[in-house]
Amino acid sequence: MWEIFVAFILGLVEGLTEFAPVSSTGHMIIVDDLLFKSKEIFSPEVANTFKIVIQLGSILAVVIVFRDRFMQLLGLKKSETKERKNTLKLSQVIVGLLPATVLGFLFDDYIDEHLFSINTVLIGLVIGAILMIVADWFRPKQPKVESVDGITYKQAVAIGLFQCLALWPGFSRSGSTISGGVLLGLNHRAASDFTFIMAVPIMAGASGLSLLKNWEYFTIDALPFFIAGFISAFIFALLSIKFFLKLINRIKLVPFAIYRLVLATVIYVVFVM
Repeated sequence: MWEIFVAFILGLVEGLTEFAPVSSTGHMIIVDDLLFKSKEIFSPEVANTFKIVIQLGSILAVVIVFRDRFMQLLGLKKSETKERKNTLKLSQVIVGLLPATVLGFLFDDYIDEHLFSINTVLIGLVIGAILMIVADWFRPKQPKVESVDGITYKQAVAIGLFQCLALWPGFSRSGSTISGGVLLGLNHRAASDFTFIMAVPIMAGASGLSLLKNWEYFTIDALPFFIAGFISAFIFALLSIKFFLKLINRIKLVPFAIYRLVLATVIYVVFVM
């Protein structure tokens, strides 16, 4: 039962933090490495596979929340807007994905081998927080884009370039892309919507490839651990995303940035000092 409890808590942390601009990596360091040490419950390979599985639970939650939007993008449902030119297009999502996809493919091994450490995560947390504060302070006073349907191709590419920052552990995909969107004239909700929509294909692709590489670790003993984590991550990501999208236009990014700085301080005190 202890293994199931650990899986539930880690899934909860993943679900609550994966799509909020607070760095799920930073939280996993504290909760798993400090409190639960899942690599002592199972082998390091099984523990790493578990983290892929719970990320897939979070991805499924985004698909559920944005199911109508994804159906429109895939041509399975008509857009609710009267003019097609005012609707987000699949091609805009694709051009937004290209920069991070290319860089991730080229430097994936280097990132895994050299950038996943306490110090690099701390750097990502702090610099990401600064970017979010800058985005809120220097954003256009009157956003030009009030809905994700108003995004241009130029903005989609630029937001995709900001997403490349998330390849650095601790930077946060949501933090980098929402900040970029806000600086480019989107309101916070439109930037968040586009961030979540872009996250699904890039995260699903990366997680799917990792899962294929680690398929041998899906043993009978580990399966309940994986299932409990997946369900927990899915449920809490679903709740977190809905809550975040209702809140973001009101509170903006600075409160999340302050939280990240506090988190970085805690990690520094516990793991570095």
